Amino acid sequence: MPLPRPRIGRRSDPLCGKLALMRWIVISLAACLVLYLLAVLSLVVAGRRGDARALARFIPDCAVLVRRLLVDPAVPRGRKVLLVGLLAYLVSPIDLVPDFIPVAGQLDDAILTALVLRAVLRGSTPERLADAWPGPPQGLSVVVRLAFGGAGRV
Repeated sequence: MPLPRPRIGRRSDPLCGKLALMRWIVISLAACLVLYLLAVLSLVVAGRRGDARALARFIPDCAVLVRRLLVDPAVPRGRKVLLVGLLAYLVSPIDLVPDFIPVAGQLDDAILTALVLRAVLRGSTPERLADAWPGPPQGLSVVVRLAFGGAGRV
């Protein structure tokens, strides 16, 4: 009597699950990119080219800011761990509130980002943040309000 062959399918093949997860992540990132580009394009069509340029640069500027904060020797190691945790949460497909829920899905990400920025920059000044910020002043004012509340002025 021959031995039964192992069944290769969704449940028994761990590679299949990883590929499905990777496919889902790629589709999610592509959808976010498309929505982001549509928001920038709608500002261009509305004749607000300066705002469109600032919005187009905001996310890359935030990524540069986080990188600069991660390599800044003045930022304590525990706060750098918070930044890495925030990055992991933002790219993870698992959210407190799913991103497909309008407004609330993105609001939890923004609130968490603001809380982490406040924690990382606690004991710092808006001027130090301005030194690390690579983008235009409009984007910096948004980040300063997120990090320091209404009291932060650069």
